[in-house]
Parts: sequence; C-alpha cells; structure tokens
Amino acid sequence: MNIKVIKKQFNSGMCFVCGFQNDLGLKTMFYELENKSLCALVTLRDIHQGYPGRVHGGVSASILDETIGRAMMPYSGEAVWGVTRTLNIKYKKPVPYNVELRVVAKITVSNDIMYEGEGYILLPDDTIAVEAQGKYIQMSLDKISTMDPHNEEEWVMLENENDPKEIKILRW
Repeated sequence: MNIKVIKKQFNSGMCFVCGFQNDLGLKTMFYELENKSLCALVTLRDIHQGYPGRVHGGVSASILDETIGRAMMPYSGEAVWGVTRTLNIKYKKPVPYNVELRVVAKITVSNDIMYEGEGYILLPDDTIAVEAQGKYIQMSLDKISTMDPHNEEEWVMLENENDPKEIKILRW
C-alpha cells in the first residue's frame, strides 16, 4: 500500500547512517508517514559489503536500529531521542547494494522511560530481507550527544525535489 509522506526528518553531519558529510556513511533519508510509521530510503554501496554482492549484516542492523529509534518522532509528534537497549535481528534474504532499499519502522509500545519498535528492510521486489525488534531508553539529547540541533553544520534538512510524496510499504 502507498502511504503519504507528511514530513522529512533532519540529517546529521557525520552520523554513519544519516551523515551527509560522512564519505563512508549510508546517507539515509527518513520520511514520516501519515500512519505514524517511518520509512528510510537508502542505496548502499560496495564499501558496505560483507561478502561480494551482499551488504554486511552489521550495516543492515545499523540501518534498522536507526530507523526504529527515529520512529518515535512520528509516533509521538515530538523530537524524542533514545538509546538502544536491545536489538533483535532476523536475516531472511541477502541485501544487495547499488539498489534503493526501503526500511520501514513503527513503535509498538511506549511510556515515559522506554519505547519498543519493529521494522524491516524491503528489497526492490517488495520482499522482506531483514526484520528487527528493538527497545530504547528515552533520553534528552544533551545526555546522548554533544550535537547542537540548532547548528546547521551538524543537523540539516536536506530537502530535494525528488523527495517522494508517497512510499509503498507492506505492513501497518
């Protein structure tokens, strides 16, 4: 089903997953959807491989961890930050590089201290390649990072005319 994009999230400068200045990073873009889920769009490269032709499993875990962690923002409607407590991964199919992947996540449980979520990586043919469930401790940004979210060199909205208006997801 196609779900309407309601907001694009900010990117960090040097983050491995979303960093626009990190030459080795994934350069992922995150989109909040009208059903309160989050979708990341990413095209991984050969520098992210494990075996030839396949993305390293740790890279798949990283993108799922970031996407589930960020899914609290569309769920709550606020800038909620978290630190990963647990992340459980189920690898179902190899993840290729040099193709656009959709990484979809949603929050399943939330309270003032913790939240839980789940997500999956979709291949171009709509096959689910990797699934994850995670638990996160809610924490203020000043306790997690030295990043200043008001500094435009560290936290930037990278709007593009090619940003999607809708994204196809399988669940939720």
